[in-house]
Amino acid sequence: MKNNNLRNGIIIAVVTGIVLVFALKDDFFEKIYYILSFNVWWLLAGVLCVVMYWLLKALAIYRCTRKLNNDYPFRKSLKLTLDTQFFNAVTPFSLGGQPYQIYRFKKQGLTISEGTNIIIQDCVVYQIALIILGTIAIIANNILGIFPDDSLLKKLVVLGYIINLSVVVILFAVAFNKKANKALLNLGVKIGSKLKIIKDEDHFLNRSNEFINNFHHSAVVLMQSKKHFINVILINMVALLILYLVPFTLIMGLGEYVNPSYVIIATAYVMIMGSFVPLPGGSGGLEFGFVQFFGGFTLGAKLSSIMLVWRLLTYYLGIIVGAISLNQKEE
Repeated sequence: MKNNNLRNGIIIAVVTGIVLVFALKDDFFEKIYYILSFNVWWLLAGVLCVVMYWLLKALAIYRCTRKLNNDYPFRKSLKLTLDTQFFNAVTPFSLGGQPYQIYRFKKQGLTISEGTNIIIQDCVVYQIALIILGTIAIIANNILGIFPDDSLLKKLVVLGYIINLSVVVILFAVAFNKKANKALLNLGVKIGSKLKIIKDEDHFLNRSNEFINNFHHSAVVLMQSKKHFINVILINMVALLILYLVPFTLIMGLGEYVNPSYVIIATAYVMIMGSFVPLPGGSGGLEFGFVQFFGGFTLGAKLSSIMLVWRLLTYYLGIIVGAISLNQKEE
């Protein structure tokens, strides 16, 4: 685990260095001037948006946890959310957060099965919220024509959208077709065993069947209460919308103005594109997407400065706060 974090930390440092070189190599002093010129109140508004995002994400996990444990306090959910920011940031596709959350739930008195159910529920509703907002953004852009029909950008957005939609479809397929999934699993394990990819067939099969059972149970719990299901989706949608407004606060912070709805659409596109970048934090892909989609609102040194501060608030701040939270003992 430590070796993986060290390796991912090195990757983050290298990619960050490359991004900074390309972002600052031209008009260096002008960009530094803009970074130091941000209106403090608008900058604080951006920080507030990120904090509100964390609070709402904690609320979503809290709601899911309370379905299994009525005594679970919100403060534990909040600390867990903050801790997770670190692990999500230092692992590709943010895959490090979920195992840590299950581990923490076990330390907090929940079973591994209960912790897995909660995380699966949270993952499903978050992915649905992301797809809903992405779909709205694509429809809105097609109607309003905000962004030019660039073939490369269009292909990247479509690819990201298909990947995210496929994740939702797969999640529901696994959740509601337990028998079919177990049959496919058995076939896959047998093939993997013959190819010597899977060494311990029985152990792998048992763990995989346990995961499918947990996934199925999580879906049943979610769908038994339509109100709860819709509620946590809405919480995640509001959380994402607030996070999508961070670039708006930064653009305003440099004395520019842009329609907030345009900013939400642009950020939704950036997030869709960045979701399939196989590096911690989507590094490189998110910066590229931001510059491409926000280039229609502001240009040059201002655009680079806004992008750098946006990444500082939405990515590096999470690493810092997550690291601090990890070192705080839970009451």
